[in-house]
Amino acid sequence: QLQLEESGGGVVQPGGALRLSCKASRFRDQTFYIVAWFRQAPGKEREGVACMSTGGGPTYYADSVKGRFTMIRDVASNTLYLQMNNLKPEDTAGYYCARAVCNEKTITSGIRTSWGQGTQVTVSS
Repeated sequence: QLQLEESGGGVVQPGGALRLSCKASRFRDQTFYIVAWFRQAPGKEREGVACMSTGGGPTYYADSVKGRFTMIRDVASNTLYLQMNNLKPEDTAGYYCARAVCNEKTITSGIRTSWGQGTQVTVSS
């Protein structure tokens, strides 16, 4: 059972950057998991923004964050990061990392997805 915990949110001005962390409970064994970063703003549906396998390989991004967000895998620390650059007010949301299903066209939750408390990102001047 893979457990994930998010951290690193905060308040940043438009154009600024933040790095979110997703600490995994078991990352270095031979079982690979598909993990994604999701976000949800008040009154809006949850959106998958970045997705990759813990074993490496391609990373998929939502169109809304392409070129600005980068999902990074650090095997040594069992951590998946979301580097967010050039942040915009519309990036304001709660951010969650969770097991997912994804390809080049879609990032979505699956039957094995469970949600943690997330970490809040607020982009405001």
